[in-house]
Amino acid sequence: MFGATLLLAMRELRRHLMRSFLTTIGIIIGVAAVITMVALGKGVTASIQEQISSLGSNVLIAFPQQTEDNRPPRPFKEDDVIAVREQLAGVESVAGQVNKSVQAFHNGQNWSSRVEGVSNAFMDARGIGIDQGRRFTPAEESAGANVCIIGPKVLQEIFVPNVSPLGEQMRLDDVSCTVIGVFASRSQGGNNQDDDNSVFMPLKNVQRRFTGADTIGYMVISYDPAYQSSSIQQALIDLLRQRRLLQPGEQNDFNIIDSAQVNDAVQTAVSTLTVAVAAIAGISLVVGGIGIMNIMLVSVTERTREIGIRLAIGALAREVQLQFLTEAVVLCCFGGLIGIVLAFGLSYLLAGVIDVPWVVDPVSNVGAFLFCALLGIAFGYYPARRASRLDPIEALRHE
Repeated sequence: MFGATLLLAMRELRRHLMRSFLTTIGIIIGVAAVITMVALGKGVTASIQEQISSLGSNVLIAFPQQTEDNRPPRPFKEDDVIAVREQLAGVESVAGQVNKSVQAFHNGQNWSSRVEGVSNAFMDARGIGIDQGRRFTPAEESAGANVCIIGPKVLQEIFVPNVSPLGEQMRLDDVSCTVIGVFASRSQGGNNQDDDNSVFMPLKNVQRRFTGADTIGYMVISYDPAYQSSSIQQALIDLLRQRRLLQPGEQNDFNIIDSAQVNDAVQTAVSTLTVAVAAIAGISLVVGGIGIMNIMLVSVTERTREIGIRLAIGALAREVQLQFLTEAVVLCCFGGLIGIVLAFGLSYLLAGVIDVPWVVDPVSNVGAFLFCALLGIAFGYYPARRASRLDPIEALRHE
């Protein structure tokens, strides 16, 4: 019975194909808008998470900060790194970093880059891998040797393609170094800098040859995930205030970023915004449902005589109701399928325009389709009920 009813519904919709398509425009736009917004929201979340992951997992980053009295930020020193490593429970590794913009030269090519004074502990804390070559040896770190690990962007710009850079000599401003490795891609930094456009050298070398000071730009503290980040963060604040001789009530002249808290906050904000925008776009689904109810009521009026004939020759009221309800559901599902296909193309294009990953969410697609079926039932019930309750005699008199 249901199969026959479905065929009748498809035949009736095919008889008025243009009207059926125009009726579903609201459903098409609503489904396409909702799915596109969800896909873009997930893409933006994935892009931001990728950038945050470049900070490392379970990591605190401490950096000097200017206070309200406009005093210049006081940089950290190696003694601060040692104190944090030795005095805070739950800390797995601590490393300092200092950087400076430089011109990189090799094989007659030059490129604007950035030299970063780091250690192996820094790469561990930030989760930076090595694609080619090796990391620094303990002797190279302690002596501040003239060795370097280049980023993928530097490799691409000034080195010969498909030729290993290991063992090659390059120059950063006036300082020569031997390439011992290429680090893995780190994505884009939070300050819109390309983190792949960097060259790593031992911290002591950069302090001695580039900055001329034993200060540190910022510290990266990797902690045991078994410890609560809030307790470690508070202990770090207390220790740094003590070392920097800050009095009670005096403002901190440093700031601390927790990668886990940043990630959670970003996920919550983007998810909330995505749901809000999708809900607003979903209003057009309701508008589309009202349009379907309207056209089904028109269809009942147009087919009053047909309904009367069916009832007069023995059709049950529930069979008539089922037919009109099926037509409404098929109409909504038809619009939903077109909207899903449109959303695929639209979300793909927009993801490329705003440069975020294209994320296909099967749950939202299936959910949108099922919601369309529910809309068909909800907005098709009244016209179907009205058709089933027509009096056969009056219906046959209808012109």
